[in-house]
Amino acid sequence: MIRKSLTPAQAKSRSSAGTRRKFLKAASGVVAGGAALGFPMIAKSQAPIVWRFQSTWPAKDIFHEYAQDYARRVNEMSGGRFRLDVLPAGAVVGAFGMQDAVSSGVLEGGHGVCAYWYGKNKAFSLFGTAPSFGWNANELLGWFYYGDGEKLYNELINDILKVNVVGWLTGPMPTQPLGWFKKQVTDASQMQKMKYRTVGLAADLMNEMGAAVTIMAGADIVPAMDRGVLDAAEFNNPSSDLALGFPDVSKVYMVQSFHQDMECFEIIFNKAKYNALPKELQAILKYSVEAASADMSWKLQKRYPEDLVKIEKAGVKVYETPKSVLEAQLAAWDRLLPRLSKENAFFGKVIESQKAWAKTVVTFMGQFESPRELAANHFLGLKKAG
Repeated sequence: MIRKSLTPAQAKSRSSAGTRRKFLKAASGVVAGGAALGFPMIAKSQAPIVWRFQSTWPAKDIFHEYAQDYARRVNEMSGGRFRLDVLPAGAVVGAFGMQDAVSSGVLEGGHGVCAYWYGKNKAFSLFGTAPSFGWNANELLGWFYYGDGEKLYNELINDILKVNVVGWLTGPMPTQPLGWFKKQVTDASQMQKMKYRTVGLAADLMNEMGAAVTIMAGADIVPAMDRGVLDAAEFNNPSSDLALGFPDVSKVYMVQSFHQDMECFEIIFNKAKYNALPKELQAILKYSVEAASADMSWKLQKRYPEDLVKIEKAGVKVYETPKSVLEAQLAAWDRLLPRLSKENAFFGKVIESQKAWAKTVVTFMGQFESPRELAANHFLGLKKAG
């Protein structure tokens, strides 16, 4: 067969067609190879890391809700890679056993208050319910994050107690009520030999005032009052107190006190497991603490006043703690703090750091903040009782 020679134009066209075929074939191989590698990876995406995260609160308490609020932020920001499974107190361990359970790895994390670990070292309570130096809970958080607080906290958990946890403070709480009583408290002498429930360093303070203090978890308080095991008790705030059933066993609610002038929550995780996480998940756990802290401070502005109204509608009389009782509490602090600082050098070290921070911040705020009581009385008719 005689081959017909190609013209230069035909040769060029055939060469171009061959090149296109080679390109398409190579491209199809890349696509097929990519599909073989990529599609199975999408189909077989890893299951999320799931950690058990127990609060120290009953499921019906707003405090447990705060723990859920924190976990929701973590879960949503992790994009499905990580999930905190929130459990109420008692689901795995009792409220006072949560830190040990996290340290040992029985739980991966938990939500509570530092005062619950007061039995291990009384200085622990200072990181949650510090003495009344004229500051508030948000300023206590300022000391933790921008003063010496976090460094001292880590010294306590890492060097002194050697617990296998990493943690942060969160959630500034307003002043806690003096509590629920059988009759109105008009004088500090009424506290003598009174069977009273509180926790942490407040137990030492109320003992100093003559009370017979019992420390117990929140879920046990109302049943104890109902049985007469307690004469009086405090927990924290109107929403918690209403949910726990205090109006069923007492009709006298004393608000304002220096025994727990402010408090913050603590969120902890097993240190070894936390350190093994990818850095981005560690960051989500840490910075969700800050986000949840701000959200809680806003949420309580709605919930606490609403629930105080419900408490009053249940026939409860709400009284302000008399100035004489508040002064007696401050005098008790004067006696207590030097004694505990002498017994525990680390306790004294924390107290001095907190006093210095409080003096700086309270002095500044006193100079710069407007007198809000003056404006509240002018516009709202809310003149504070004398």
